[in-house]
Amino acid sequence: MAQPDSKKIFFENLSGAGKAIAVLTSGGDAQGMNAAVRAVVRMGLYVGAKVYFIHEGYQGMVDGGENIKEATWESVSSMLQVGGTVIGSARCKEFRTHEGRLKAANNLVKRGITNLCVIGGDGSLTGANLFREEWSGLLGELVEQGLIEADAVQKYSALHIVGMVGSIDNDFCGTDMTIGTDSALHRIIEVVDAIMTTAQSHQRTFVLEVMGRHCGYLALVSALACGADWVLIPEMPPEDGWEEKMCQKLSANRAGMKRLNIIIVAEGAIDHNNKPITTDYIKNLVVKCLGFDTRVTILGHVQRGGTPSAFDRILASRMGVEAVLALLETTANTPACVVSLCGNQSVRLPLMECVQMTQEVQKAMDEKRFEEAVKLRGRSFENNLKTYKLLAHRKPESELPTSNFNVAVLNVGAPAAGMNAAVRSAVRVGISEGHKMFAVSDGFEGFYKGQIKEIKWADVGGWTGQGGSLLGTKRTLPAKHVDKIADQMRKHNINALLVIGGFEAFESLLQLYEARATYEEFCIPMCMLPGTISNNVPGTDLSIGADTALNAIVETCDRIKQSASGTKRRVFIIETMGGYCGYLASVGGLAAGADAAYIYEEPFDIRDLQANVEHLTEKMKTSIQRGLVLRNENCNDNYTTDFIYQLYSEEGRGVFDCRKNVLGHMQQGGAPSPFDRNFGTKISAKAMQWISKKLVETFRQGRVFANTEDTCCLLGMRRRALVFQPVVQLKEDTDFVHRIPKEQWWLKLRPLMKILAKYKTSYDVSDSGQLEHVVRIRPRESDASVAM
Repeated sequence: MAQPDSKKIFFENLSGAGKAIAVLTSGGDAQGMNAAVRAVVRMGLYVGAKVYFIHEGYQGMVDGGENIKEATWESVSSMLQVGGTVIGSARCKEFRTHEGRLKAANNLVKRGITNLCVIGGDGSLTGANLFREEWSGLLGELVEQGLIEADAVQKYSALHIVGMVGSIDNDFCGTDMTIGTDSALHRIIEVVDAIMTTAQSHQRTFVLEVMGRHCGYLALVSALACGADWVLIPEMPPEDGWEEKMCQKLSANRAGMKRLNIIIVAEGAIDHNNKPITTDYIKNLVVKCLGFDTRVTILGHVQRGGTPSAFDRILASRMGVEAVLALLETTANTPACVVSLCGNQSVRLPLMECVQMTQEVQKAMDEKRFEEAVKLRGRSFENNLKTYKLLAHRKPESELPTSNFNVAVLNVGAPAAGMNAAVRSAVRVGISEGHKMFAVSDGFEGFYKGQIKEIKWADVGGWTGQGGSLLGTKRTLPAKHVDKIADQMRKHNINALLVIGGFEAFESLLQLYEARATYEEFCIPMCMLPGTISNNVPGTDLSIGADTALNAIVETCDRIKQSASGTKRRVFIIETMGGYCGYLASVGGLAAGADAAYIYEEPFDIRDLQANVEHLTEKMKTSIQRGLVLRNENCNDNYTTDFIYQLYSEEGRGVFDCRKNVLGHMQQGGAPSPFDRNFGTKISAKAMQWISKKLVETFRQGRVFANTEDTCCLLGMRRRALVFQPVVQLKEDTDFVHRIPKEQWWLKLRPLMKILAKYKTSYDVSDSGQLEHVVRIRPRESDASVAM
């Protein structure tokens, strides 16, 4: 895991000595803002810069005084799990005036601040860019008024701006996700899951209003994540006569033995004439036309509240560190940039290009160019909309294509939250493509025993929110029973196979590929979707279920740390699952604010353990009262959780005491997170479309015959795109003994955890964001990779 020496220790090349960085949060609050503030402060201090808080946003910058305070390492302790923004946010009319910006410039120059990190929406970031453009003129005025010395103009000649978007609406172009969006989806899905139980009991229809005055992202993704019957968003108003179609859909669902209906409405939902569609209008419509017992729930500011999700903490921490790197690298000619997320990569984009594109979306909507508005929102939004339409609205039998292909779907390995959403998506997309879908119970064990039955559209209703595996799953590999499986495939005339699972699923597909030489029954299109909490499958950066497990780990760590409040100094040793893969321990440690995370991929010895104890002992002498250490279950045969607990207890005697906790199988349980529901749904739909394409391509002389490498694939997310990769080609990338990929992208995040825990460490900046332009050429339809 060694890094190239030329890039190894970045703070030698990018020193922040003599620089002053200020961080502020502006506009509305969003969960995860505190994680971003913490990352900016600690990374800034780490590189030797002075870092300042600006309290109450731009208002605090204008007012100055106690609103601008120097930050210390300890001042951001215990911020990570807190929602909202600890340093405050406020709308500021005065900053919109020239006089207000003049006051703000004076307050910054007095403290030598020329680097500004702004966390907010497009309005806040636009204001920051205007401030940057006026900066030299403002300094000239301050000199004329005698408020600053003449040499200050030269000394502080340029103001550097880096933005991070904090908005639960996810309404900013140029980034897949904004800080706070994932946490808001968690709040929405928690409410929807709770409402669905009472709605089912009373056979009710619920109309839910979610935030999104100008952007329907929250409404669209939550509808996708809960399998809502209908969704209304501002970017794609319903066609004329939608009321009748909606009522027909609700009525048909009830007739199909569904006991509830869920309609999700964005607060900015409109019709084709830009007339608002309200929740009361929909309620009255349903009651009048169908007579259904209907209730309205307006979620309001609940969506902004609560603790940030694991995703938002990691996103905000990565963005905060990237923002400081960007500020260190800026020159006088560098345009103001915004740190964004594309796939799972941090990128830097020109701020005003993003703002202009965001404004173009609203302009397109105002001018009723709705299809263009959807495209401007980005590929992620567009794909979400396509997937929802594909899964929610069943075409009449007469309109469905008739392919006469039989496709089987099964789960293999340990259960992972989100598997059921993937199965639901596969079944419904398969039926829409004209296939007959078959469900296999209990993995390949059920396959060879003949536990195969046809599964229909209605059979998978309500599956998205269910944890575990409703089909049942086993770790059994097919090699020992390949002849019996071939018999069952012949018996049911299975023409294609979709396997959802972890490392066992990967090994299973390799075995079936090899069995093609002996059994023609396996000469069919086969596709695997990675589904495992361990995230240890080669060929993908993310697996279905890993996000839910991370949230379980982070939530437990928060509670454990809270239990030490008001007690003496304490260190917690927590063991996570993951086999030999350290993903959960490392990324969970970053999200929970851990001091160390021991993993197999990064060997450690007694000297490392001793150094960690000494580091924690030093830390405990300050105002910080708690320490957190995560250990991956198979990181080392000898340095067990008990050993580390006893070592820390002995060495920390007199300074801190220790507690240990083994999280165990609770990491596999619970309802899937919004991310896992959405991810499972989208990649499964993609896989079924690929299978349909391959079935047509390989159908010759009245039968399917597929024996090439590219007809037995794994669909994974690689950096910015979803990619189909032949499983045979992934063998070289795999450590089969330890059941992990030979290269893992998340290892680059480990130094961030160490830096934020105040360790001096090497950090490879070769993969840090480079300034790009917003508009990029879309991949052709024929390309193997299609961005999420």
